Amino acid sequence: MAKPDPVAADGERMAVDHALALLADRVTPVTDREDVPLRQALGRILAEDIVAPNDVPGHDNAAVDGYAVFYDDLKATGETRLPVTARIAAGHPLGRAARPGEALQIFTGGSLPAGPDTVFMIEDCRADGDHVILEGTIQRGANCRRAGEDIRAGATILRAGRRLRAQEVGLAASVGRNQLRVFEPLRAAVFSTGDEVRDPADGGDLAPGCIYDSNRYAVIGLLEELGCRVTDLGIVEDRLDAVQDALGGAAREHQLLITSGGVSMGEEDHVRAAVEALGRIHFWRLAVKPGRPMAFGEVAGATFLGLPGNPVAAMATFMRIARPVVILLSGGTDITPALYKVRAGFDFRAKKRGRREWLRARLVADPGGPIAEKFAADGSGILTSMVEADGLVELTEDQGPLVKGEMVDFLPFNEVTR
Repeated sequence: MAKPDPVAADGERMAVDHALALLADRVTPVTDREDVPLRQALGRILAEDIVAPNDVPGHDNAAVDGYAVFYDDLKATGETRLPVTARIAAGHPLGRAARPGEALQIFTGGSLPAGPDTVFMIEDCRADGDHVILEGTIQRGANCRRAGEDIRAGATILRAGRRLRAQEVGLAASVGRNQLRVFEPLRAAVFSTGDEVRDPADGGDLAPGCIYDSNRYAVIGLLEELGCRVTDLGIVEDRLDAVQDALGGAAREHQLLITSGGVSMGEEDHVRAAVEALGRIHFWRLAVKPGRPMAFGEVAGATFLGLPGNPVAAMATFMRIARPVVILLSGGTDITPALYKVRAGFDFRAKKRGRREWLRARLVADPGGPIAEKFAADGSGILTSMVEADGLVELTEDQGPLVKGEMVDFLPFNEVTR
């Protein structure tokens, strides 16, 4: 859990970089470790460093189908004719010492014996009875893969804290690992607040003044994409005692609590008061748009995140603020998504200095490089914009009005949804 934050909850709006630095410094893993078979490790966060016990590849071998020869047997110019004396397939070493003056037919992955140091591709050779004619010249060591050229024994090939993709699982298999120690999935509980919010699972028509709860479903999806085990607590009534009971009960069985709505300053926003009654708010006002009321705190030892009620604000703040918390609590270390420089295809005169803003945009191909086109309807309740956009243009606190053609930071959604 996080250490207490020295910044007062009612202080000035916190800059995003300050908030992220505090999170990175104060949030630590809370999940236990477990050993899982390699086949079950995909998507999990590694809880140990992986040190290679052996070289990869473990022996010199051919990179192509062809003929292995001693480089010193080759003529300086023109063709070289050598007798073919053996055949080496992958998994079937020569079984004897190689001799100068011979050519060994070899197949991709075949083990190179000591001596032959060059492999001719089969396309550059002609068979001539029990001999082979090697056409032209070639560099010493051509088409040979040397032992340890990928991994040296004793090298740390994977560090704890990395989320395992298919390539990491394959790398672990390449050094003979059949199981890995990983962090257990983070246990998260999610609920929404608001008497106007209705669950689409309940069916029926909406009553006047009500809306369907899209936030809870989106947030649960984002959490599950990060590997969390999520408990859906549904929609909690807009009463302080109901919110307090929901938080206190969930904290006993979960390591992370996430709510949507109820963290601003309105009389009917009870989440913040409930958290403060049970624990502590570390910060709750960020200098961002959308998503200013975004709370971070703790309840009975569980981390608490209170997302804004507007759908776009909830998703944007999850992607940039809540996601790092989830990763750190889960044992991960890589919380900084990649931002890419693109040209703005729009003016944005409304940008205020001192506030970070996220604009939904799609990328358009252009000979001079991709151009970000802003989604026309930019209200924080326009959830269709999150579907139609490719990502977010991120404008930092020190930026003012944006002029078309300027370079901007672009954050693709696929950088922050896994």
